[in-house]
Amino acid sequence: MRRFIVAITGASGIIYGVRALQLLRAVEDIETHAVISPSAYRTAQDEIDMSADALKGLADVVYSHKDIGAAISSGSFRTAGMLVAPCSVKTLSGIANCYNDELIVRAADVCLKERRRVVLLFRETPLHAGHIALMDQATRNGAIVMPPVPAFYTMPKTIDDMVTQTVGRALDLFDIHLPAVRRWKDDG
Repeated sequence: MRRFIVAITGASGIIYGVRALQLLRAVEDIETHAVISPSAYRTAQDEIDMSADALKGLADVVYSHKDIGAAISSGSFRTAGMLVAPCSVKTLSGIANCYNDELIVRAADVCLKERRRVVLLFRETPLHAGHIALMDQATRNGAIVMPPVPAFYTMPKTIDDMVTQTVGRALDLFDIHLPAVRRWKDDG
């Protein structure tokens, strides 16, 4: 069983983290470990009308964002990596600067030091020089910054189509391939 971490921050785009957990439920050999920030619970109410209990119910294991002693805060706890979806500026800054004051950043830092993949669906626009510098530093630390930009070659019909495609492409970066992902020049 592969363990996979999904962190959800309070940035707009909470549906990306939710969809990742929903899609991963269908992958038999994945056990999801989630960290959900307090701001994420608030954003979930505003953006998708989802309660905290419903959000927590999507993952196999859920940790408090304050629990820096959680299993995922140790390099000896093996995981397939970590997706931060959406990734707020605050979280990007913490990851870029190794400022481990809470579990999302600590778990990302552990994944990076263990050379495990960390993908950040950074949700901010437009960008100023500070944002770009943080993305550069996070990338130098080993993270992959992947702003959730929709792929229009798939000819999406709904927002759900765009969200699913974006999350699927992010999960591709962990070698988690989902049938819902449309590929360039696929006949399907």
